[in-house]
Amino acid sequence: MESSGSFGVILAVLAFLIIAVNALVAVAVLLSIHKNDGVGLCFTLNLTVADILIGVAISGLVTDQLFSSAQPTQKTLCSLRMAFVTSSAAASVLTVMLIALDRYLAIKQPLRYFQIMNGLVAGACLAGLWLLSYLIGFLPLGVSIFQQTTYHRVCTFFAVFHPRFVLILSCTSFFPAMLLFVFFYCDMLKIASMHSQQIRKMEHAGATVGAYRPPRYASDFKAIRTVSVLIGSFTLSWSPFLITSIVQAGCQECNLYTVLEKYLWLLGVGNSLLNPLIYAYQQKEVQQQLYHMALGVKGLTAFRLLFSARNRGPERPRESSCHIVTISHMELDG
Repeated sequence: MESSGSFGVILAVLAFLIIAVNALVAVAVLLSIHKNDGVGLCFTLNLTVADILIGVAISGLVTDQLFSSAQPTQKTLCSLRMAFVTSSAAASVLTVMLIALDRYLAIKQPLRYFQIMNGLVAGACLAGLWLLSYLIGFLPLGVSIFQQTTYHRVCTFFAVFHPRFVLILSCTSFFPAMLLFVFFYCDMLKIASMHSQQIRKMEHAGATVGAYRPPRYASDFKAIRTVSVLIGSFTLSWSPFLITSIVQAGCQECNLYTVLEKYLWLLGVGNSLLNPLIYAYQQKEVQQQLYHMALGVKGLTAFRLLFSARNRGPERPRESSCHIVTISHMELDG
C-alpha cells in the first residue's frame, strides 16, 4: 500500500506538470498561429493537445493508486482508462511522425510545400490521426486475445491488457515508425548537405558577398535538429517499455510486470513532458511568444501592485513628510 501510495503521488505530480507545461505551450502556439498562420504550428498544437490528454488520462489513475485497497476499480472502468491513456499516447507519437513528415516535405519540396500541405490536407491528416489513435487504444476492448483473463482489482496497464497487445503494436506501428523516422532524417541530412555544398560553390565563385548564408540553409538545419531531438526523445522514452513488453510476451515465466508498470511505463509517459520543453527550446516562434507572455504577466503584476498602493490613500506619505518637516524645524531651532 505504501509503494502504491508513493507511485500515486509520482503520477499526480507528473500529470500536473504535463498538463501545466503543455497548456502553457499550447497558448503560445495558438497566439503564434494567430500571427503567422502556419500549418506546421497546427501540428505542434495538436501535439500539445495530445500530451494534455495524456496528463488528464493518468490523473484519473491517481485515485486508483492512492485508494485501490479502499475502493477497488472495476475491470471495465480500468480498461476504459487504459484505453484512453493508450489512445492519447498513440496520438502523441503519430503527431511526432506527422511533424517529421511535414518538415521533410518542407525541405524536400520547398516550392510545392504549400500546395501539398494546405489547410484541407492538414485537417484530413489530423482527423485521420485521431481516428487511428482511438482505434489503436480501444482495440483490446474488442479483441479478447489482447485482454487479461484474470483481474486482481488493482488498475494497471497489464492488469487488463495482455503483453501480446504491445507485441503486435510494436511490430505493426513502433518499429515501422522508427524506420520511417530514420529515412526522413537521413534524407533531410542529404538534402541539407547538398544545399551546403551549393552555397560553398557560390561563395567560392564570388556569387555571394561576405559569406552570406541564405535563410533556407539555416532553416533546413534547424528543422533537422528539431526532428532529431523529437525522434531521440521518443525513442529513449518508449523503447525500454516496448522492448521489455515484447520480452514479457515471449517469456511467460518472466515476471517483469513490476518493472514495466512502475518504471518503464512511467518513462514512456514522461515523453509528454519533454515534447513541450523541446519545442519551447527549439522553435523560435514559441520562444518569442512565451517571452512576450512572461513580459505581459510581469507588467500586469507591476500594474496591480501600483494600483493597490494608490488605493491605500495618501495619508501615510503625508504623515511621513510632516514628520520629516518637524525634524528639520527642530534641527534648525537647535
